[in-house]
Amino acid sequence: MNSESRKLSDILAGGPLMPVKLSHVVLRTARLKPSRDWYLTALNGRVQYEDETVCFLTYDAEHHRIGIVQIPGVTGETGTGPGLEHISFAYRHLGELLANYQRLKGLGVEPYWTINHGPTISMYYRDPDGNRIELQYDNFSTADDANRFIEENYAENFMGIIFDPEEMIRQYEAGVSLPEIVKRPKLPVGKTAWDMHRP
Repeated sequence: MNSESRKLSDILAGGPLMPVKLSHVVLRTARLKPSRDWYLTALNGRVQYEDETVCFLTYDAEHHRIGIVQIPGVTGETGTGPGLEHISFAYRHLGELLANYQRLKGLGVEPYWTINHGPTISMYYRDPDGNRIELQYDNFSTADDANRFIEENYAENFMGIIFDPEEMIRQYEAGVSLPEIVKRPKLPVGKTAWDMHRP
């Protein structure tokens, strides 16, 4: 068992909960390849994973610093055009992420999307202007482990699996092992990665 407290009330009583880092930025585009090439050149980066609709790239040991997503329907002209998809902030422990979820819920702020991406447990919120903010916990202790997961699993499902945060809290406080809580299930039969997306 991890040394962090398993009582979310203890975590909340310990002082203000703040992310430990700005993790990554994800951009929407109607032109994936030119955007990919520009960021690779500008940041002297490398691709971690890509297919015909997404590219995750980095310039350091992090599993990704920039995500570029060609979401169906993005045209570059009107509506959900190119631009910021979301900004991500990481918490040090899963308990901190879950306690922060409870704190925000108590203030009437709830995520519109909770998903186990594999490398992260992520909760997505909208700010007052509609900008998307991801609050996350890194499931792997090393970048190598996260990168290995991406290499082995993203071809089947680059998006992740939706989860119920209340169920995750019950498991967490009951002492279920962290590896068991954060293990990403397979896609349900007949579903695609895009079926897990919540815009």
